[in-house]
Amino acid sequence: MAQITLQDHEINDFVKSLSLPGIIDIHIHFMPDNVMAKVWQYFEDAGPLMGRHWPIQYKISQSERLSFLDKIGVIAHSALNYPHKADMAQWLNQWSADFAKSQKSVIHSATFYPEESAPQYVTSAIQEGARVFKSHVQVGNYDPRDPNLNEVWSILEKSQIPIVIHAGSGPTSGRFTGVDPISSVLERFPELYLIIAHMGMPDYLQFIELAQRYPNIYLDTTMAFTPFTQEQSPFPISLLPILQKLQDKILLGSDFPNIPYQYALQLSSLANLGLGDEWLRAILYENAKRLFHVGA
Repeated sequence: MAQITLQDHEINDFVKSLSLPGIIDIHIHFMPDNVMAKVWQYFEDAGPLMGRHWPIQYKISQSERLSFLDKIGVIAHSALNYPHKADMAQWLNQWSADFAKSQKSVIHSATFYPEESAPQYVTSAIQEGARVFKSHVQVGNYDPRDPNLNEVWSILEKSQIPIVIHAGSGPTSGRFTGVDPISSVLERFPELYLIIAHMGMPDYLQFIELAQRYPNIYLDTTMAFTPFTQEQSPFPISLLPILQKLQDKILLGSDFPNIPYQYALQLSSLANLGLGDEWLRAILYENAKRLFHVGA
């Protein structure tokens, strides 16, 4: 099969060729400007530590980023925030709530941290309309089994609100990354809706097995399959038939704007897996539309 290499200006035509009204991206970051600047600085500084250069491709203003997404046909997307310390999540949630109210394309996003106040502000975020949460085990450096999160998991399980969770050990491992902590959480809260970020890289098989075992476990494509990721955390070709069978449990994620390549490369990389147009339609649009009740 001939490989394709899309450019950003070709995304709309590519999406139309799949007979889709647009795409839905569930792993996009919008943050307060000072927080976003620190995230960008982290990637640019940490690149050498990870053994590679990591230039931020879309280091542009918030309004320019929103305009770009609209231009390429992203008709709904998350705006994920995440704390790296205590006493941070609640004010991030308020910022995210205000941002979602101002942007019709945004899926109202929220977050949490293992602290005594977490159940209260998670409940408040849900009451304000949050439809997706973000958990970053590596950056937050916390154990998903922390007792301060027990009530949070219970609240989210009952609400059936999905959590995009970075639990895999890529691009760098953390004290609590990997499949075991998440498996333990799911043993206690088996109805949780978890979206495993980055396909769980590099622990692909272990997280795919979780998606096979639990009804509400999904995977997002964020940075997976791209040449940038394949260099250090290649996705095993032997698992492609399983991805075909998991068609209804995989969602498009990009990590925009914090990516070191064009947005279109994520779409090219998915198309070049050779799993077919029906599979692409499910991943780029239909699964997220069904899960979040968004889209045309």
